Amino acid sequence: MTVNQQAQDQTDNQANNSKEFSSRSEPVAERFHAMTVDVEDYFHVSAFESVISPDDWKHISPRVGDNTHRLIDLFNENNVKATFFTLGWVAQHCPDVIKRIVDEGHELASHGTNHRRNTAMSREEVYKDIKNSKDLLEQITGKEVKGYRAPSFSIDESNEWVFDILNDLGFSYSSSTYPIEHDLYGVPAWPRFVHKRKEGIVEIPIPTIENNGNNKGIGGGGYFRLFPYWLSKRRIDAYIDSTEQPYNFYFHPWEIDSEQPRVKGAPFKSRLRHYINLNVMEKKLIKLMQDYKWSTMEDVYKEFLI
Repeated sequence: MTVNQQAQDQTDNQANNSKEFSSRSEPVAERFHAMTVDVEDYFHVSAFESVISPDDWKHISPRVGDNTHRLIDLFNENNVKATFFTLGWVAQHCPDVIKRIVDEGHELASHGTNHRRNTAMSREEVYKDIKNSKDLLEQITGKEVKGYRAPSFSIDESNEWVFDILNDLGFSYSSSTYPIEHDLYGVPAWPRFVHKRKEGIVEIPIPTIENNGNNKGIGGGGYFRLFPYWLSKRRIDAYIDSTEQPYNFYFHPWEIDSEQPRVKGAPFKSRLRHYINLNVMEKKLIKLMQDYKWSTMEDVYKEFLI
């Protein structure tokens, strides 16, 4: 099968899935959307991997525990349930956070073990990384982990076999693809909406809107911090109204931590992306929680996960 044929098949499947979902959707004003958190610390991010190695982590004081507890408090105050895609490293170092996520009714999911991009690992290494994270999370909580998000959305045309690994390990869904053009990740031709892949895994892409034939990212993270809130809301509303799909939002605990240490020596673009508007993120996040209704990935996409 040619690349063009594969892209057409993906587009056809996407259209069918979109129609199936919208035909069963609640009215727009009543619809729940998925709130998700990628639980990692500031020194785990791919943007700083050129200046901070995993060997350095043991010498750095974690901030992810306190930041995640703060987020759970904010969610409680605003009646929000969320999915926490959590590193196995965090589970090892902050088991109290993992227990609280589950005890307070949120969904716990995997973000891999050490935030290594799948594109930088062999198939055997990816298997061990994902299995280890799943085992750690389940051992702490006694709850099955059904969802996975690849670090830095690192599933692309070079390693689609990751979906086979997820299926073999008993995952139900992934949220690991971002159909945009980006210097670190993304496959623009891949489906924009929730769909079931041939490997048996339901994939829930990060949301995009179309602009002059190109997909633009609106899923959260740096895009949400960069733009004024009114513009982000307008783009989210446009996505919801035009697609009749649920919207899923992602961000990180370090994004509400404006006091985090500044990393020296990282590329200028990486530092700009990481630090921009950290001081206003919490206020914008509260507004977002108040303007929409939020639940977990497992709940919002339950019709696909049956």
